[in-house]
Order: sequence, then C-alpha cells, then structure tokens
Amino acid sequence: MGSLGVPELIIIFVVALIVFGPKKLPELGKSLGKGLAEFRRASNELKSTIEEEVRAIEAEPPARYSSEPEPESKPEPESKPDAKTTSETNLDAH
Repeated sequence: MGSLGVPELIIIFVVALIVFGPKKLPELGKSLGKGLAEFRRASNELKSTIEEEVRAIEAEPPARYSSEPEPESKPEPESKPDAKTTSETNLDAH
C-alpha cells in the first residue's frame, strides 16, 4: 500500500465536502488536527518514559555474585526426649 498523493487527497477532500458541507468541514479539520497533535504528544511522552526507564535500569550496578558459596547452616541435633519426665519419675518413686 503506497502513500496518498495529491489526486487522492483532492478526492478525499471533495467527498468530505459533499458529506459534511462547507460549514462543518473547518470544524472537523480543527478537531482532527487537535486529535493528531494529542496523539503525537502522548506517543512522545510514552517513548521518553520508556527510554528513561531503560537508562535507569542500565545505570543500576549489577548484582554481585560471590564465587564462594554461602556457608550452609547446619541443623541443630535434635534432643532425644526423656523416656520419663520428672513428674513421672516422682510418681514411680512412690
């Protein structure tokens, strides 16, 4: 699909003039221009925001990774429960 040339633009203008009339056409052109300007402004803002985020990510220092592994914590040996608690021992003594 190619770009629009002068003959195509003239045809579009004539059709718009017939459909909308000479009084409404300047209003529509103004609204279309404002809409395109707002779209361009929003797309430029989005582009600059993305570029800023990329620069911020690139500027962050890389995370340091140590070549030595972290010391693993050894689990504490589980204490064996006493066969009898002190109160049970006292009961047996009686």
